[in-house]
Amino acid sequence: RMKLFSAFVALCAASSGVTGFAGVGGPATRAFSQASRSALFSSTATDMKSSLATAANEARGLAMDSIAAAASGHMGLPLGAAEVGAVLYGDQMQYNPADPTWINRDRFILSAGHGSMFAYSWLNLAGFDLPMDEVKNFRQHHSMTPGHPEFPNSEHNTPGIECTTGPLGQGVANAAGFAASEKMAAARFNTADHKIFDHHVFALCGDGCLQEGVSHEAACFAAHEKLDNLIILYDSNDVTLDKMADYTQSEDVGARYEAIGWDVLTIDGHDIDAVTKAVADAKASKNGKPTLIICRTVIGKGIPEIEGTNAAHGEAGVKYVDGSKSGIGLPDEKWFVSQGTRDFFKDVQAKNKATYDEWQGTYKAWKAANPDLATQLENGVAKNFPSADEMFKKIPDLKAGTEATRVSGANIINNIAEMIPTYISGSADLHGSCRNYINDGGNFGAGGADKTYAGRNLYYGIREHAMGSIMNGFGYHGIFTPSGSTFLVFADYLRATIRVAALAELPVSYVFTHDSIGVGEDGPTHQPVETVSGLRVIPNLDVIRPADAEETVGAYVASVDRKDGPTALIFSRQNLDQNNGVDYMVRREGTMKGAYVLKKESAALDTIVIASGSEVQHAMKAFADSPSVRVVSMPCMERFDRQSADYKESVLPASCTNRIAMEAGVSAPWYKYVGLEGKVVGVDKFGMSAPGDIVMKEYGMTAENIKSVVGK
Repeated sequence: RMKLFSAFVALCAASSGVTGFAGVGGPATRAFSQASRSALFSSTATDMKSSLATAANEARGLAMDSIAAAASGHMGLPLGAAEVGAVLYGDQMQYNPADPTWINRDRFILSAGHGSMFAYSWLNLAGFDLPMDEVKNFRQHHSMTPGHPEFPNSEHNTPGIECTTGPLGQGVANAAGFAASEKMAAARFNTADHKIFDHHVFALCGDGCLQEGVSHEAACFAAHEKLDNLIILYDSNDVTLDKMADYTQSEDVGARYEAIGWDVLTIDGHDIDAVTKAVADAKASKNGKPTLIICRTVIGKGIPEIEGTNAAHGEAGVKYVDGSKSGIGLPDEKWFVSQGTRDFFKDVQAKNKATYDEWQGTYKAWKAANPDLATQLENGVAKNFPSADEMFKKIPDLKAGTEATRVSGANIINNIAEMIPTYISGSADLHGSCRNYINDGGNFGAGGADKTYAGRNLYYGIREHAMGSIMNGFGYHGIFTPSGSTFLVFADYLRATIRVAALAELPVSYVFTHDSIGVGEDGPTHQPVETVSGLRVIPNLDVIRPADAEETVGAYVASVDRKDGPTALIFSRQNLDQNNGVDYMVRREGTMKGAYVLKKESAALDTIVIASGSEVQHAMKAFADSPSVRVVSMPCMERFDRQSADYKESVLPASCTNRIAMEAGVSAPWYKYVGLEGKVVGVDKFGMSAPGDIVMKEYGMTAENIKSVVGK
């Protein structure tokens, strides 16, 4: 059999009159007639289709065997969408398994992350460094094949996995973030002479993803911003977990997507020619519309006892695996992959390597011609930013007067953006209130008004959930460092995406303002008494609630200095007193450490008062003349907990058990620091509608009240 890549090269050479690929002989023997070219093309196309069909069935077999071995997993999608995987990995996607982080590779996101054996099967077949032993080790302890795909992090490193998925719908929204990031990268770094970004973003989803509201929010954003580099393949099999899909949905999904501005194609998802044409057409389209390809499939295809039913969603087909293989042309051998399929993918790798090598040459020429742009790009990818000390030196002593920390942040975010060109901002329709706009950064979007794809400020609309997922998409894409804002009380709208960012160790940050009952007149619907504490319980999320402008500097610097997880910045709406009696660098560096002594006792230590954010000013006022009382500002519990035992002892000595904490939020987290013998002045009920200072007074958030509680 002629290898496919060689056949294509020969065909192209003959068609263009190139003779360097011919065998020995004269011009007559080197020339291809039209009939010969047609015959070769037909033969090659037939070989390609046959190879893809074979690979699809062998990928089904890998999924069957791994799920059966684990007695756990979701068989429906890997079997039902196998032809989609064959076309993507075997023909239509641009990637190099030898360099899985190549910045111009096409991205594939398995939004329906429960079907993870789809991804693992195709990554193995496509030549990524995912050994068959790891495919066999599906869902086992410390394997490279966890139950749902996980972005490479400190716990897992599975080459070719582009993002952590499983919570349905988020992958579709992540894909919109990837696509927006690619558009931004192309606008920022491509030049007239060199194009280094031109890849596509693919996502595979199911009915569950499209039922979740986050996917619709993101789809609206993608259509409005004309992300025509985004291609969603919808595994439409009429099945959800509990019931057939028509039990819970009756909408025309295609019509909905057309209405919001997408191109929609409906195909037989098992027809390799149809899948190939649909994907190729979507890639070629430059009409400003993302594409939804509705792939009509049979869930669990290949196991007759369950295919087409909701039983196929999970592992119900395990007991039928051995008896089903012969029906799809597979031997009894477990985890069987034919030599023909291995050879086919070697040809695919050779074709992709040629594309990759050509791009490397383009990149080298681009870098030589654009050294400053190259430095920006490479620093952005490596997160090679100025050190915290360097950033502090470039931000002078603010000497701020009484002001809200959101107002302080309005200036500081611009300091950060100036030092880090790949830092970007965004908001869920609240730039003006949250004060996180990058001046002179431009606005991101498809044009019209003042938008370009090079803009550093994203307008997400009133779509917090999508904002969080799109920010994660930017984070996964790896070039830009995203931040985004909304009111703190709405953080729960994107909580699921914050959790995934923490799990995936993404360096994204959230600007949450209007942080307490100090919001005042808007009342309890907008006064987040429980939200800060709710965020603190998410592992690997830093939650920083600064007390003044200098702590806000420390908070912003901490957020971009951190490379292994997200940060939530919690800012006040109301004005706060500044602690200018304490050196500004002490406050900045103390914030980086999570907690520090803001007022040291001048006599024998008797009492420690711990506070965060807007309550620090009350503690400082109440105990300014109390020689035996130490005041500790604790803007970030998580950063403090990571300090050395010696440092923690220097701030909160174990010998002093008389401790009181104060925060305008629920009290529970503070008992970790005050102990059972300590007290917490907090807010353990919802707020009320009244001017903010009155609400604060009613709930005991005053210097007078903390003074009376301490009694010193």
